[in-house]
Amino acid sequence: MSLSQRDTAGNVPHQTVTRGGFTLVELLVVIAIIGVLVGLLLPAVQAAREAARRMSCGNNVKQLGLALLNYHSAYNRLPKQGGGTTGGGVTNKGRQSAFPGMLPFMEQQAVWQQISNPWLDPNTNDQYPPMGPPHWFDQYVPFNTQIATLLCPSDTLPASPTPQGKNNYGFCYGDSFWNCNNVNQNNPDQQRGAFIDEKFTRLRDCLDGTSNTIAMAELVLSNGSREVVGDIVSSSGTDTRDNPLQNCKIATVAVDRPQFYAVGVPLCADADSGRTRGNSWVCGDPLFSGVTTVFPPNSPSCNRGDNPGSQGGNFSAASRHQGGCHVLKLDGSVTFVTESIDTGNLASRPVGVTGGPAPGSASPYGVWGSAGSMSGRETTDALN
Repeated sequence: MSLSQRDTAGNVPHQTVTRGGFTLVELLVVIAIIGVLVGLLLPAVQAAREAARRMSCGNNVKQLGLALLNYHSAYNRLPKQGGGTTGGGVTNKGRQSAFPGMLPFMEQQAVWQQISNPWLDPNTNDQYPPMGPPHWFDQYVPFNTQIATLLCPSDTLPASPTPQGKNNYGFCYGDSFWNCNNVNQNNPDQQRGAFIDEKFTRLRDCLDGTSNTIAMAELVLSNGSREVVGDIVSSSGTDTRDNPLQNCKIATVAVDRPQFYAVGVPLCADADSGRTRGNSWVCGDPLFSGVTTVFPPNSPSCNRGDNPGSQGGNFSAASRHQGGCHVLKLDGSVTFVTESIDTGNLASRPVGVTGGPAPGSASPYGVWGSAGSMSGRETTDALN
């Protein structure tokens, strides 16, 4: 009916307008648009989450730097890798990491008080002096405590056969990997890192400048998948100290899957043994809590033999972040080092050993190796 049409009384009748619903085509178009938007936004959301995790991880490294410097301020030395109690009787075999000593400076006073008191083994009635039993004692509660600051949120916490607290950060032994976890008194020229097994170091020992020298770097927990960043090759039958490039890098990585070790390459230990990367923050063996500055971040790692306490090996820094890892310098500053950092001549033996550069030489491993050396007097120490 048009507006000109009227009823017999001359009034325009009221019209009811009925609106139809969405058609199936319209609904499909809307759903498709929403799907496209979600597809565009999801990577951005994931990237934002990783950025937040990476920032949190960097903050953990910063907190560790403050703990190191506060420890040094209190005791005029850095905490020792390969410390603890030694000698006959009940001891922890002198294989503790530097972390126990840092606990009071990491707001972990309660854990520190437990470790710094004697402990009676309920199974054997042995009385252990302060600093506790060996790190592999599953029943010792303080060592099983997970310190949140020692975990990077970008990494995953794998199922573990042992209850010890895990760790994503390692102390730097520098480029001196020949006997990095066993003090060789006959070859002091090999002891070039900020941390030397069984020895205390001081900031005054750093002649290259604390802002140019690495104190700590990230490491990745093993998930038992033969992943390069998390697992460590056993060098039984070969000596990774001789030619690290040939023995630890080329011959170990799968050609078709470069993020994993090749099938048949023996690992230092499988996930069932508990002798895996970062599996105990208390253990001072570099397999558990150490890094060397030879191969760039996220490279293969090799241990000399199957025993984590054996002498020497390359223990690469690594992370779950894209393209590199966080590094702590001795001045407490934190920087992100990429996988493309200069590593010089990876086929060279280290400084101070037969067939390698003479004692006192610059690191043969480029900027990365130089940054791991405390007193090499290199001019390429700056990490960008």
